Amino acid sequence: MFTLFDRYSPIFIIYLYSLLNSVNVGVLLSGKAIHLLTVSFQEFGLQSFNMGTCLSKRQHVEEDGEHPVEFAGGNVSLVTTKDIWDQKMSEASKEGKIVIANFSATWCGPCRMIAPFFSELSEKYPSLMFLLVDVDELVEFSTSWDIKATPTFFFLKDGQQVDKLVGANKPELQKKVAAAVDSVVPSQK
Repeated sequence: MFTLFDRYSPIFIIYLYSLLNSVNVGVLLSGKAIHLLTVSFQEFGLQSFNMGTCLSKRQHVEEDGEHPVEFAGGNVSLVTTKDIWDQKMSEASKEGKIVIANFSATWCGPCRMIAPFFSELSEKYPSLMFLLVDVDELVEFSTSWDIKATPTFFFLKDGQQVDKLVGANKPELQKKVAAAVDSVVPSQK
């Protein structure tokens, strides 16, 4: 197998590395392309890049020393069935709440990284409803939402999408949550 170092100059590799590290969108790359870039960067002495999204399911090894992450802490409700989703949507509509739905996966590094922050936001903003959907548990349902990368956050009002964020971008998530709070009628805050 060749690496980027075999075919491209070191300057190009550093440029590509810095470019990929600045991207925080659900850019679709195949597993082979991600592996090639990772191997090339490591061979060149650079750490693996992190685009803030997981694009495909990778093997998760429990023996890597990572501590388990509580995905549904705080005021985050775990959605395990379509019926629970429908119930939460109905509840949010009746209460006039905006829903922030986090479509995530337990094997996804960026999802694991942003989960505690999502939980903190749920405690800070009780006027919003925070939901967590595991894309591996509700595959068909997640597919219906056209999830291309995890995490993906949907902002919903009366069951309709009003905003979306792809990737584990804390400042952008904070900004969108604050905007959602500001859009709620003052008597509901």
